[in-house]
Amino acid sequence: MLNDSISQDNSGTKKIKLSAKTFYTDYKIFSYFNDTTYIDTTLNINKHYKFNFLRRDHFGLLPFHNIGQTFNRLTYDFDRITNTPDIGFTAKQFSYKEVEDINYFEVPTTTSEIMFLTTLEQGRFLDSFFTLNFSRRLNVSIAYTGLRSLGKYRASLVSQGNFRTTFHYETKKGEYAIRGHISTQDVLNEESGGLTNESLVAFLENDPNFSDRARLDVNLIDTENLLETSRLYLEQDYQLLASKDSVDQKDFTNLKVGHVFESSKKGYEFLQNSPTNFLGSTNFSGNIRDVVKNSFLKNQFFLEFNSKYILGTFRVKSNIMNYSYGYDKIINQTSGITKLKLEGSAASFGADWKAKVNKFQLDATGEITPGSARLAGTNLQGNLSYKKDSLFSIKASILLNSKSPNYNFLLYQSTYDEYNWENDFENIRTQDLGFQFDSKWLSTNIHLTNIENYTYFSEDNKPKQYVDNITYLKVKVNKEFSYKRFALDNTLMYQNVSGGSSVFRVPELVTRNTLYYRDYWFKGKPMQVQIGATFNYFTSYKANAYNPLLAEFTLQNSEEIGFPSVDIFFNAQIRRTRIFFRVDNALSDFGTRNYFSAPNYPYRDFTIRFGLVWNWFI
Repeated sequence: MLNDSISQDNSGTKKIKLSAKTFYTDYKIFSYFNDTTYIDTTLNINKHYKFNFLRRDHFGLLPFHNIGQTFNRLTYDFDRITNTPDIGFTAKQFSYKEVEDINYFEVPTTTSEIMFLTTLEQGRFLDSFFTLNFSRRLNVSIAYTGLRSLGKYRASLVSQGNFRTTFHYETKKGEYAIRGHISTQDVLNEESGGLTNESLVAFLENDPNFSDRARLDVNLIDTENLLETSRLYLEQDYQLLASKDSVDQKDFTNLKVGHVFESSKKGYEFLQNSPTNFLGSTNFSGNIRDVVKNSFLKNQFFLEFNSKYILGTFRVKSNIMNYSYGYDKIINQTSGITKLKLEGSAASFGADWKAKVNKFQLDATGEITPGSARLAGTNLQGNLSYKKDSLFSIKASILLNSKSPNYNFLLYQSTYDEYNWENDFENIRTQDLGFQFDSKWLSTNIHLTNIENYTYFSEDNKPKQYVDNITYLKVKVNKEFSYKRFALDNTLMYQNVSGGSSVFRVPELVTRNTLYYRDYWFKGKPMQVQIGATFNYFTSYKANAYNPLLAEFTLQNSEEIGFPSVDIFFNAQIRRTRIFFRVDNALSDFGTRNYFSAPNYPYRDFTIRFGLVWNWFI
């Protein structure tokens, strides 16, 4: 086993200890956008924020009590809007890995990583990956994420599985390159419908007879929903003209032709042993199994080249797309539904441009799908950035997007009478202006967003479209203060909805403040530690309610949610192993029981969890 290691001192400076054989920069990670990073085994505050089942910082998301359940949104991002509509059921897709979330690797030796995390009652979370290079030009990886957690409350079981395998290959001279992945993902949730009115009173009054949360009654006890997905993705290109083959290397170089293939399937099932009045009326009796499926197929062909006249790389592309969403039969004979499926095909045309002048970098992409089909729309995005060495960087961005609402807004069938509809909504049009400033002194992110034809689920659980514009301002600031072995990391977000606040709701203020101690312990400094506490708070607002049948969040006007919480942690790093101890909502036994993730869904009580991340380089 190699002896390379990466450590970090109190100032944040990384120290690299290498064997004579390899360097840490040899262990490369390539993103979907071909950005290169390296496998990092350091311990810092950002690693602490990412130690969760999503494996990313979920500031701005309010988790439900059980690990693996959904999140209520405290904020919205519009920098990753897809070009095409999706199946919907968005409450179940927070852990779903899109094409852009899949990484590829290049490593000199066999490399693996395991993340383990305890859950809430009878279960565990395990995320693992294994990658190796058969040669410098051929890499493969296999990864699997598994989660099972019973939860503290009744009917809150979570079971998830996520398998993905990747490969990338390049010929010796680089003329031909191919990469791809296969992904299968499933998310199964028991659905409780939240606490009953009587149990809600017992929770709020802190009745000692119900300190065991499994004794509290819930609205549903035999209900589940399931999201299953699979995807095959391939991307390949062939270089027709290399730099050294060009007569004038500065005029026209690196001419490539390429092809991208994507085939994905998603299916959603709502399962119930017998109907209940809690969800509405139906004439049906017996087991309920409502199933809807969606498939998407895309073939993209592109031509890419470099030229001094465009200051970088330019790609022209065309997509041929096919989609099918719907049902195999009419589920509810009294619904009046006339369509079983939404099906069609479309062609789109677009271009990507990457240019660099001195310290300015421009990244732009544009795509238009003409016609009146369901996939018709436009997507224009541009980012202009400037980086002044390691002092600071500035980025300005713009987004203009028009796309159809998700399919479950347009066509939905259910055994329950109130959940059947056919709609012909207009495209949602989104315009977003962004500004980002990063430096060692301060990080600021500002977005001003305008949304036309915003689509949502109303208080009566029906899909509706807002006819007026929504104007949404978000300002996020981050700054860490350090003194000797202590640090205070602060993230503050201000939000304002000046138009459309009746349907688009966010808290005005969201804050996270982490005070922690960091140091190396024992002779020879074999262990780095972090000990601290995180204060979380968001101002009260009428948060959306969760609908277990739709697996979506809906408007509600009866309750406001907003509360502070404190999490305590002890983290340690020993060589390439990071160990995490965490106490969630440590002060829940003090003060009022006002902590909710959504109406009738309490957030977790005082909870102790443990986990680790372990890397091997063999």
